[in-house]
Amino acid sequence: MSATHWIDTPEALAQAIARWQGRDWLTVDTEFLRIDTYRPKLCLVQIGDGADAWVIDTIAITDLSALFARLNDPATVKVFHAASQDLEIFSQLTGQCPAPIFDTQLAAALLGKGDQLGYAGLIEKELGIPIDKSLSRTDWSRRPLTAPEIAYAAADVTHLATIYPTLLAGLRAAGREDWLLEDARKAADPASYETRPEDAWQRLKGMARLDAPAQRAAARLTAWRETEAIAKNRPRGWIVDDELVYRLAERRPASRAQLSELGLPPKTFERHCDALLAAIALSAGDPQIALARDERLSPAQKAQLAKLREVVQNTAQALGVPPGLLAPRADLDALLYDGTAAKARALAGWRRVVIGEALLAAI
Repeated sequence: MSATHWIDTPEALAQAIARWQGRDWLTVDTEFLRIDTYRPKLCLVQIGDGADAWVIDTIAITDLSALFARLNDPATVKVFHAASQDLEIFSQLTGQCPAPIFDTQLAAALLGKGDQLGYAGLIEKELGIPIDKSLSRTDWSRRPLTAPEIAYAAADVTHLATIYPTLLAGLRAAGREDWLLEDARKAADPASYETRPEDAWQRLKGMARLDAPAQRAAARLTAWRETEAIAKNRPRGWIVDDELVYRLAERRPASRAQLSELGLPPKTFERHCDALLAAIALSAGDPQIALARDERLSPAQKAQLAKLREVVQNTAQALGVPPGLLAPRADLDALLYDGTAAKARALAGWRRVVIGEALLAAI
């Protein structure tokens, strides 16, 4: 029976790291909080080796460099489920992502077991073990944690260690291990998690409803907001919420008096009045070309989209995988507007062979 080890001292961590030396693979999970901060606060790192599980208190242990070095060892595969949030944390803390990785959620999709299948769903499907979700909302920064909470955290990596060999064998039998490895390499690229304030406007929903000058103002405002949120380590919405960004972008006030008419919260006006006006003023000098295109389709484009969807559906059905894994809607939109020059995941790597060429032929 596997044992769970609570690690809250540098000495105990060093002993655990020594235990993991030479391992071909380790299972990894994290617990974090992201309520009142911009960057997630790492609270726990869980590691499994197929026999035991270690729950590492990353609040009590301030120097985690040896742990990160071990997780960055290219000789050991790191097994995650839905890895992106975990990888983002490691990237922000160290500038690196653990690599190589194996994502069990991606493996499940490639084997036709479900689209973006959650951890609990996968474990129940594969092992017949129902996961008690009553502790999923635990405040992982609170100390001390209870024994059931520690056991809950440890179970994540214990169950991953059980299903990993089966999923890997299934991928190899299906000839799809290389597909997973290709996607995993992209997921473990730290550049995927870099924050570029100038791209922050892409988080806004409905940008296309604005005219070009308003879009440019919104882009300047969200770039300023992102920079401010990073500097203060506070959520974006705590600085200025999206609704206010839209209001400012549409009206584009040029003075304190005009800004005061827009009903800003008093503290927001007091703290950020000059910065907001400066961002809006800068946008007037930007190229007045829309950043987001109108997503309403013409009848011809709707017919073309139907053809592309049919290609995706037929290919996905033949392969027994979710359609979105091959070509999400964003890919199809890019193909509609940009054709062969589209920046679409479906036109690169293994997807280019499996689906990309057929999509290009259907344009």
